[in-house]
Amino acid sequence: MPTPDVEAWAAWRPDELAARLEGWLVPWAVAAGWALDLWLGGEPREHEDLEVAIARESFPAVRAAFPELEWFGAGGLEGVEETLWPVDLAPGEVHQTWGWDAAEGCWRVDVFREPWAGDTWVCRRDAAVRLPLVNAIERTPDGIPFLRPEIVLLFKAKHVREKDVADFDRALPRLELQRRRWLAEALRVVHPGHAWIERLEA
Repeated sequence: MPTPDVEAWAAWRPDELAARLEGWLVPWAVAAGWALDLWLGGEPREHEDLEVAIARESFPAVRAAFPELEWFGAGGLEGVEETLWPVDLAPGEVHQTWGWDAAEGCWRVDVFREPWAGDTWVCRRDAAVRLPLVNAIERTPDGIPFLRPEIVLLFKAKHVREKDVADFDRALPRLELQRRRWLAEALRVVHPGHAWIERLEA
């Protein structure tokens, strides 16, 4: 079948996804920019997509929960910004998995398949960085699970795009000392010498 347009996003909002997963027993959490907005509260910034983190082995449960979606592995190849494969044909182990709503002609969610180990959150960029899953996931007052902000910022530190810097600037004044210390130490492991370390320790 033809590969859908990579730009055709009409993502669910976190509350819409949470309603669809009500009663689901598999651990999951909103990730990336939306996670920061759920933590900060107030008016969210504009989001093109919705990223959700799960354990790798939980992906079959995601497919069962959303039978209306077709799944594609997403990843960059040399000289290509984004490449998609039907998920069962993707080469190797694909981290990002996009859900395509063929009936509406749009992408709904980007599922991050993570190397979590049982009840432990494990950083996919360095397995030495880990937390009990119960501490890695927080919840909004109405129960939407999201990755804690220091974890989100650790992943955003890799590319330091304009929106990543803006997210760090928004979050930094709200990060308590314990969160700052954890993020600074994690950055030393995953991205030694990163410019954010000095700001976190200022």
